[in-house]
Amino acid sequence: MVQRLNNGFWIARRLGGSSTGLPDLVAVNNRKATLLSIEAKSGTGEALYVRPDQIQRCLLIRDMFGYYKTKHVVLAFKFMRKKRYTRKKQVIYEKRRLIEYYKVADKLNELESMPVVKCTYGGKTYVMSNGKFIAKSLPDYVMPFQHAVVIEEQ
Repeated sequence: MVQRLNNGFWIARRLGGSSTGLPDLVAVNNRKATLLSIEAKSGTGEALYVRPDQIQRCLLIRDMFGYYKTKHVVLAFKFMRKKRYTRKKQVIYEKRRLIEYYKVADKLNELESMPVVKCTYGGKTYVMSNGKFIAKSLPDYVMPFQHAVVIEEQ
C-alpha cells in the first residue's frame, strides 16, 4: 500500500504499527492538505478485525496535525486470494478473489466506548457492543490509487 500511495502528490510511510504504538501507515497529500492515518489488516479468513487500541492510535495521529484541512482514519482490509478454513482438523485453502476495502473510521470515537471493528469478505462492517457484533456501516474511502474495489479476478 505504501508503494501504491507514493505516486504523484501523495507521500506515505509505514510506521511500524502495534510495536511502536502508532498506526500502520500515514499518508499525506501536501498539495491538497490531506492526511490519512491508516490501520491495515489482511488475512485468509471470512472476517478481519481491528482492535480498539489500534483505532485509538489512528485517531491520536489524525488529531495531532492541525495543518491538514482534510484528515481521515482509514481502516484498510485486504482479503487474500486464498480462503483458509479447517475441515476434519486439516487446514484447507480455497481460491477466491483478492478484495480490498477502505473504510472511514473518523466517528468511532463518538461511540460510548471504542469498539472492535469487524469487516467481512463481502465488505460489511460491524462494531462490538456489549459482547455482540452489530451492523455499523462505515463509509468507503476511495484511495488515490484505486480504480475499483475488486483488485484481481481469478
